[in-house]
Amino acid sequence: MSSISIIGLGNMARALADRALAGGNAVEIIGRDPVKAKELAAELDGATVGMAGNGPTGDIVVLAVPYASAAAVVSEYGDALRGKVIVDITNPVAADMTGFVTPDGSSGAQEIAKAVPAGAHVVKAFNTLFSNVLSDGRPVDVFIAGDDAQAKARVSAFIESLGLRPLDAGPLLMARALESAGLLEISLVNHSVGHTNFSLGVNALN
Repeated sequence: MSSISIIGLGNMARALADRALAGGNAVEIIGRDPVKAKELAAELDGATVGMAGNGPTGDIVVLAVPYASAAAVVSEYGDALRGKVIVDITNPVAADMTGFVTPDGSSGAQEIAKAVPAGAHVVKAFNTLFSNVLSDGRPVDVFIAGDDAQAKARVSAFIESLGLRPLDAGPLLMARALESAGLLEISLVNHSVGHTNFSLGVNALN
């Protein structure tokens, strides 16, 4: 099992922490509001609380914050992230929901990777899953992308501990495709499906 630090106090942080604890992982919750962080940890029963500004204790650090805050969080922790696997779950979608706020030809994960210290590795994961889908316990697929094979292996093992199936999409540049898939899901919710009770996955056809 893994040692996980989750930075963020929103729905995705809660859903990931809940499944991580159920899978036997050690979970640390970190948020800028210490009262809310303690409340969330107490509700989860088994999570510990880290202090914003202190170095995360987990070997895997999940950025469960809006993309607009992610690079700043990474920069704030600086060398405390050295040697860590950084999991980026964000979708850097523009306010009009028709594109991205990242530079052309880049992705949120690639921009975050520019801010991490040497020895830390960014893996894109979970950005195509809605929090309610994570919470309902279904064995859905999780697409991942990253440049370091060992980091992806560690994230894959963590994903499997959640009862989910990791699917390696390739190097970190493929985060662009995964973020486009995330935008597609958001657009489907807004224009046709009308709810978030669905996920993208791979079904082998006989």
